[in-house]
Amino acid sequence: MMKRVKASTFIHAIRSYKRFCHFESKSHLGFGSLGSSVRTNVGIFWDLDNKPPKSFPPFEAATKLKKAAGEFGVVRYTVAYANRHAFSYVPPLVRQQRKERKTLNSLEKSGVVKVEEPYFCRVCGRRFYTNEKLVNHFKQIHEREHTKRLNQLESARGKMRVKLVAKYAMKMDKYKNAVRDVLTPKVGYGLADELKRAGFWVRTVSDKPQAADVALRNHLVDVMDKRMVECVVLVSDDSDFVEVLKEARLRCLKTVVVGDCNDGALKRTADAAFSWQEIMMGKAKKEAVSVVGRWKDRDVLKRLEWTYDPEVEKKQYYSKVESDDSDGLFSGEDDNKDVGASISKEDARAWWELDSRSGHD
Repeated sequence: MMKRVKASTFIHAIRSYKRFCHFESKSHLGFGSLGSSVRTNVGIFWDLDNKPPKSFPPFEAATKLKKAAGEFGVVRYTVAYANRHAFSYVPPLVRQQRKERKTLNSLEKSGVVKVEEPYFCRVCGRRFYTNEKLVNHFKQIHEREHTKRLNQLESARGKMRVKLVAKYAMKMDKYKNAVRDVLTPKVGYGLADELKRAGFWVRTVSDKPQAADVALRNHLVDVMDKRMVECVVLVSDDSDFVEVLKEARLRCLKTVVVGDCNDGALKRTADAAFSWQEIMMGKAKKEAVSVVGRWKDRDVLKRLEWTYDPEVEKKQYYSKVESDDSDGLFSGEDDNKDVGASISKEDARAWWELDSRSGHD
């Protein structure tokens, strides 16, 4: 008796623990389940060759893009492809800002312009009244120190390298956060570094024509084959990705396109489309909620709507007719048996008895 009580108590405890931890499978839930707590996996695929953030700061553009895509589900994959020319290119807006900064530096140096608040070094905390002095200070002290740290890490091996990495980790992060606002990048305008800081996996491809498109397309197809995402966000205006979007829709994946070509083939093929202006203003993030609601309603209606299949209808019709015929055949045989039984009961006498009885009648 004691063993049974212990076993039942153990089973009850296991079931309670299972309910508490929510081990039940919810793989059947998706866009169509309105009350579902399981969120959709989203992947962002960025064609930097075709759609770089020319008019907006790269880090801010990437952050706003991830926030907008996060309204469609959980952002699991963020990748960007481009060749080296895309990373060395400097947009006209950035060039204009650099010219203005150079002019302002010369005015500050000559004393024509005086700043209200001094420039602040984010590494050591020192203050300067001209931007040029801050730049010189940063190059002469902090840049040299950073170069020495990198050389020590490259020459160290084994445990010594691990200790140096742990020792210089905070200082190197502090330098990286400060250098982007003080020094001008030697190549480009820091596109790759800013996207990496925003959490994107940046991939540089060869300089061959369409190399970035091919690599991005192959990566997207591989993700679809492995069913790693249920929603694809493509940042591009290139019509070469139309077939990939069609393939994604055939596999029941939701597709979203971000680009500035309003009447392009990509936006006509995708389930939803937004412009860069809508992404940066936050309009896309607000509209994404209603878009997901429409997707859920459409999936529910698809499950409820009736579809005509000739083969299925023919089989159902013939099976019903055959069942009706078989019921009628069996019922007719039963009626004949009943009539024959009644006749046999009435005529169970000899023939002379029948004739004599009929004569009396």
